[in-house]
Amino acid sequence: MIILIFLVNNMKSLFLKTILVLNLIFIYNCKAQTANDYIAFYNDVVPKLNTIVSNKTQFYGQNFSNFYNELQNKNINIAIIGYDTKDDIDPKLYVLKLYFNTVSMWGVASDNSFWFPSVNIYFENEIPAQIIDMVRQYQGQWNLVFEQFFANRKIEKIKFISINGYNSSDKTVK
Repeated sequence: MIILIFLVNNMKSLFLKTILVLNLIFIYNCKAQTANDYIAFYNDVVPKLNTIVSNKTQFYGQNFSNFYNELQNKNINIAIIGYDTKDDIDPKLYVLKLYFNTVSMWGVASDNSFWFPSVNIYFENEIPAQIIDMVRQYQGQWNLVFEQFFANRKIEKIKFISINGYNSSDKTVK
């Protein structure tokens, strides 16, 4: 019996040590995002966005799916979304905010006072209020549900934000 207890205790100890070592290896291999990583991300995404800026009016009056397909064709991935009103007076939601940086990049960008490239899509018709619960449910992470939800909504206008350099003082919205 004593031998069995010894074996069980050693197995538990070995199991716990193995788990600890695996966790340490995992943590060691998951390096934190750095300012250089963010700059590389920004310098990859923004030139692609700039290729769309000059042609953005071709998407006005079109379904969001057309604009989304253009983003996909240029290998621009939406990471996070938000929503907004057209102005401070009207509480109705018309604006879809697209962000391309991942959650792990937000901290790096904020810590270094870097800009977040984003696109605001203004829709012709109000976005249903269910978007609030959907964003909460999926924690703002872009997915197929959002893609389908916005697919047939008509775009009124598009604004590109913070695409003049990750640390530029030029705040021009295009």
